[in-house]
Amino acid sequence: MSELKKYIRPYLGYIVLTMLIKLMGALAELLIPYLMEIMLDVKVPQGDVKSIYLFGGLMLLCAFLCLGANVIANRMSAVSSGRITRSVRHDLFEKLQSLSARQMDGLTVASAESRLTSDTYNVNQLLARIQRLGIRAPSLLVGGIIMMLGMDVMLSLVLVAMLPIIAVVVYRVTKTTVPLYTHEQTILDRVVRVVQENITGIRVIKALSKTDDEKQRFHSVNEELTATDLKAGTVAAITNPASSLVLNLGLTLVVVVGALRVNGGHCPPGVIVAFLQYFTMILNAMLGITRIFVMWSKGEASARRVADVLNQPADLQQQPAKEAEPNAPHIEFRDVSFSYTGVGKNLEHLSFRLQSGQVLGILGSTGSGKSTIINLLMRLYDPDEGQILIDGQDVRTMDATELRSRFGVVFQNDFVTEGTIADNIRFFRDMDDTALERAAQHAQADFIPHKEGGMQAEVMVRGNNLSGGQKQRLLIARALAGDPDILILDDSSSALDYRTDANLRRALRQHYRHTTTVLVAQRVSSLMHADLILVLDDGEVIGSGTHDELMQTCEEYRIIAQTQMGDGKEAV
Repeated sequence: MSELKKYIRPYLGYIVLTMLIKLMGALAELLIPYLMEIMLDVKVPQGDVKSIYLFGGLMLLCAFLCLGANVIANRMSAVSSGRITRSVRHDLFEKLQSLSARQMDGLTVASAESRLTSDTYNVNQLLARIQRLGIRAPSLLVGGIIMMLGMDVMLSLVLVAMLPIIAVVVYRVTKTTVPLYTHEQTILDRVVRVVQENITGIRVIKALSKTDDEKQRFHSVNEELTATDLKAGTVAAITNPASSLVLNLGLTLVVVVGALRVNGGHCPPGVIVAFLQYFTMILNAMLGITRIFVMWSKGEASARRVADVLNQPADLQQQPAKEAEPNAPHIEFRDVSFSYTGVGKNLEHLSFRLQSGQVLGILGSTGSGKSTIINLLMRLYDPDEGQILIDGQDVRTMDATELRSRFGVVFQNDFVTEGTIADNIRFFRDMDDTALERAAQHAQADFIPHKEGGMQAEVMVRGNNLSGGQKQRLLIARALAGDPDILILDDSSSALDYRTDANLRRALRQHYRHTTTVLVAQRVSSLMHADLILVLDDGEVIGSGTHDELMQTCEEYRIIAQTQMGDGKEAV
């Protein structure tokens, strides 16, 4: 729980008050058997009816105090644990947003979702359980033993002899279950990933008749999770019955020894009745303590997983700024090399320059490094070697927010949110309707006026009520709406017909002349008017130049162009 100290500290006074109220309730509960013992052994033999009623009233008052204190304290514990968990979840979400792409690659999206949901829930349950039982159970345990020692030392020793046995059981169970629950949460990450992949690719799975295979994949990981949970639960479940067995054996001995002592005149019968009540309290207190340890096992494992993310060191830190180079190109890559895994280069010795308003076209097979160039330009990753400059300034010296505000981006696997078309184009930016309509017009999103409600037409989750081409044009409109300094289109016209694609390129040339464009595409017709075209193969540039130059110098580019367009001229 050391990872959560800074979140608990602001509520420490509130938590202490909660526990004091719990302590008051426990003390009131401890008085009830004591008052009953006095009434049975002293007041009843005396025949003092008024005192009997008085003590009965005091016992009833203690019962109501105990009930009221527990209800108030439980509500307070729910409030504080909820607020602490809210803060943890908020910071965890914020931290996940700040992680670099490389850090997210190591964490995985499924694990991030699991930590943000189930792990924070386990932390919440731990905080609430500690406040509810963390004071009450030990108070009843220690207080019950003290009260019993004051009544009869011999009978108390029977109970005291049982406690070390229970302590050993609890220690062994806790030591075993913490690693098991940690492993269980790791498997849960895989379950989340399988479900996430299945839901995202449900159409493909059905189209390829792979439903049974997906069921088997889910069954396998679900069985592993069930087996691990069963193993951890089985070990944890030993605690309650073992403690109950030991304490019930002690209770039996108390009854036997107490009967012998009463028969021998060494102990009044009221003490035995009070002892049985205290023993029951202690039994429940021990069960409560064992539940705390079981919950602690889960909570500690989850808290560590949450802390692993919160304590991630800041990656991609901003370096000291240097004076920008005079007369520098808008975008420049200088001998850039990069690897995602550190084994083999995903991009090797890449160099190029773009002036403001120019268009860079990137062509290459899958895995050739096209999207990697975009990731490095936006500083989602840092290059292993070389420099990337914008207006003569190394991107590593630029503020991340300021840097990325200059971009308008459509990624290869981009997303559409649930809401209206206007919401998706605006995307939480302060823009008037005129800017939205202009961006939609330039993006060739001519389907919007035909939708019921126009800009206010509803978009389903993941844009399921839009075609592939409509979705791409909506995403392009989002990128254009901010009038970006640099426009990145990563294979964003693959679902557009040739005429719409040509109209889009024409609109970009007319209305965004001062915007530098990086265009990744599989169609030569989409790239042939670019000022510079890079042809990539396995991370290396095998061709660089204009369309006409590449038709003369790059055989692979020429083959692709002739395959797609016959004579290498634009089809539209």
